[in-house]
Amino acid sequence: MFLLPLSLLLALPAAANTLYKCTDESGAVLLTNQKVTRKGCTVLSYQSPPPPPGGVVRQRPAAAPTPGDFPRISSNEQRIRDGDRRAILDRELATELQNAEKARKTLQDAGNQSPDKLQPLRDTVALHERNVESLKKELGNLR
Repeated sequence: MFLLPLSLLLALPAAANTLYKCTDESGAVLLTNQKVTRKGCTVLSYQSPPPPPGGVVRQRPAAAPTPGDFPRISSNEQRIRDGDRRAILDRELATELQNAEKARKTLQDAGNQSPDKLQPLRDTVALHERNVESLKKELGNLR
């Protein structure tokens, strides 16, 4: 006797957050947030309920510790890898600086051409300058 009213109460929040598309025998379409007893109803969307009031924020569970059998590398190996990374970034930075300088020279040599022809050259200069800044930032983040 308690189960029927309880099951109806549990279904109410889900019904309020669900959008149904129902088609009757004549082909008329009804969009509603309440499931009707007619056949031909399909769920169009379901929205999960909003977070509880009061600003309670769930925090993510703590990260699982590293498994004991997880492969580890020595500090010397890590230093070598970090050095390789720095060398690669230094080479990329040098290349981008050269490319930026070439792009600036090409733009300068273009002179007083129409803005339509100069814009791609300006875009190329800006791209290389952004790359240089990104590489400098990445190098600054290294230990």
